[in-house]
Amino acid sequence: MLSISEIFEIFGHTFMMRAMVVGLLVSLCAALLGVNLVLKRYAMIGTGLSHVGFAVMAIAGIIDVAPLTLSLPVVMVTAFILLRLNDSNKINGDSAVALISTSGIAVGVIVVALTTGINLHICNVMFGSIFAMTQADMYFSVVLSIVVIGLFVLFYKQLFAVTYDENFAKATGVKVEIYKSLLAILTAVTVVLGMRMMGALLIASLTLFPALSAMRICKRFLSVVIAAAIIGVVCFFIGMMFSVALDIPPGATVVGVNLIVFMVFSGISLVIRGGTK
Repeated sequence: MLSISEIFEIFGHTFMMRAMVVGLLVSLCAALLGVNLVLKRYAMIGTGLSHVGFAVMAIAGIIDVAPLTLSLPVVMVTAFILLRLNDSNKINGDSAVALISTSGIAVGVIVVALTTGINLHICNVMFGSIFAMTQADMYFSVVLSIVVIGLFVLFYKQLFAVTYDENFAKATGVKVEIYKSLLAILTAVTVVLGMRMMGALLIASLTLFPALSAMRICKRFLSVVIAAAIIGVVCFFIGMMFSVALDIPPGATVVGVNLIVFMVFSGISLVIRGGTK
């Protein structure tokens, strides 16, 4: 285990600064959107999109195309498809996500098996490689993250209305389909950015855990959103500290910290409920 001085010395390196800047911004995006996704019962959409992203990035590595350039539009289209399938009476939301998710993994595995086999690139796609981020990746991720946060804040009221009651939102003049599509696009962008640091197998945790933890102790939508944002950012920072100190994968460590926070908040919630009886 590294000493405190050694940890801070590592945090002064360029690759670590890039990882922290992008990681904090993406964690914030995921936490903000996660509240809407959980309340809309779209919680597992991140898993479906990330598995499609895995397939696309595997293909991108073979045809020598920038992974983000290829995966972003494909994952956005997939988000629209999932949205339509979720609204369809023929396939429910869970089945739609499972259909897309398993198909994405299957395509990715087949492509990998027929070409390069399991190598470092594929492992990075599956489990994350935030420390390998280039300066260009950082700029690209920062710009898109700021756009996601800006659009979320700008259309906060409309997204809130669509999340809680679509019929009432329609009655008040909110164009529900447009804002549901916006939510899908923002989620797709966040998932693609988050895959670089968390990998296809763990990115969904960034949208799930902060929202669920915040809901243990907060009741109003705005308070849940603010709490989730704080939890997401703090858990990422602590996870990175432990990852460096213990020399363990950052993605899994961040998930572990989120899990501990969720259990603590669940315990606090039980105590508060018990005290009010």
